[in-house]
Amino acid sequence: MGAIQELLVDLGLGVGIAGTIESVALFVIAFIAIYVIGKRTVLPVTDRALERRDLDDHARKPLVKLVSFGVIFVAIAVAFGFAGFGNFLSSLATIAAALALAIGLATQNIISNFVSGVFIYADKPFRIGDWIEWDGNSGVVEDISLRVTRVRTFDNEILTVPNSDLTANVVKNPVAKEKLRLKFVFGIGYDDDIQKATEIIVEEAEKLDGIMDDPAPSVRLTELNDSDVGLQSRVWIADPSRADFVKTRGEFITNVKARFDEAGIDIPYPQRELEGDFELTNRAALGADD
Repeated sequence: MGAIQELLVDLGLGVGIAGTIESVALFVIAFIAIYVIGKRTVLPVTDRALERRDLDDHARKPLVKLVSFGVIFVAIAVAFGFAGFGNFLSSLATIAAALALAIGLATQNIISNFVSGVFIYADKPFRIGDWIEWDGNSGVVEDISLRVTRVRTFDNEILTVPNSDLTANVVKNPVAKEKLRLKFVFGIGYDDDIQKATEIIVEEAEKLDGIMDDPAPSVRLTELNDSDVGLQSRVWIADPSRADFVKTRGEFITNVKARFDEAGIDIPYPQRELEGDFELTNRAALGADD
């Protein structure tokens, strides 16, 4: 008989009631002690460890919350054992295992997205604010949670994407590095001066502040099409974002087109010639004989 139970018996309570009250009191004391210790030690250590991995604040919060749930679970388990509820704890564990199996079978997609979210946090294929492209979609990452990622398209729409879609498919992150190469093919006529067109493209690239000098802009003849010769321009932009990419690309193409017009360099469009005979039948019905 414990000290608390003896004290309660001395106060006139029955042995059974006194034992139950003692167990509950021990449970509460043990739970509070373990929870406070875990909250003041485990959670700060976890938060610092995640911060050293250079995770964003938004990425750290769900992981810290998971650790907090783990501390609560451990506190409950230790408190049950400390209070002498061993048999009850074993039964509870069996019930919890059965429930976990049933819930797991019913929520496979949710669990898959959850695991994928953990991989996204660990691997960091993209971060909040990055411009990404996947499976024919593109946009800027606005929010990453353990289940879904929210992406704002360039039409200002919000896409809520299950994390499993982003880990199961190829995701392109054009802004993952400090610079991005921009390619565009200018088509000129077969009778136009290739060297002159190349000089114009390079000159216009060098004039734009958004285009880097090193690596230097370059032009290569890459295509011989039915109606034009394709000159592929290759330029680099620093600290790329979607806005910078679109703005620089638009200015570059516009300036080259204006210079081509001044120099008399043609940008042909495809032409098709249709050949064949035309024969009019049933002339009488159409009144062609009148």
